[in-house]
Amino acid sequence: MKLTVAAVGRLRPALFAPAAEEYLGRIKRYATTQVVEIREVHERSMVEAQPLESKALLEATKSCNFRIALDSRGEMVDSVALARKLEKAMQFGPDHWGLMLGGSHGHDAALLQACDWRWSLGPMTLPHELARVVVFEQIYRGFSIVRGEPYHK
Repeated sequence: MKLTVAAVGRLRPALFAPAAEEYLGRIKRYATTQVVEIREVHERSMVEAQPLESKALLEATKSCNFRIALDSRGEMVDSVALARKLEKAMQFGPDHWGLMLGGSHGHDAALLQACDWRWSLGPMTLPHELARVVVFEQIYRGFSIVRGEPYHK
């Protein structure tokens, strides 16, 4: 299985990067993983920036055959349900997931329409850097559930 994680913005090295790298390293035991960081558009209004960031996210995941938008209005799933989605993909496909994490402007309608699944981490607003760490941890937890490893208790 392959994972491409396209995320708007960079992680602050002292705060979020160590946690993200830890979970990313764990995920790489199970899947070929690539992270593509998209430059956040600061100098424009949300109306102008959102389509530019969304277009870049779609471009970064164009080779993926299952695109996932992290979106607060998406489907909330628990860790076990996410593991079942991973397990199904590992057995039957799609075999290349593209996870798209937007920045402070969110995703535009074109990106949401192009996605196969919209995943919500819950109704809270999270900094996109923290959301990336949570996504990595949950993907790792999902793989550990599928493999029957003791990480998930």
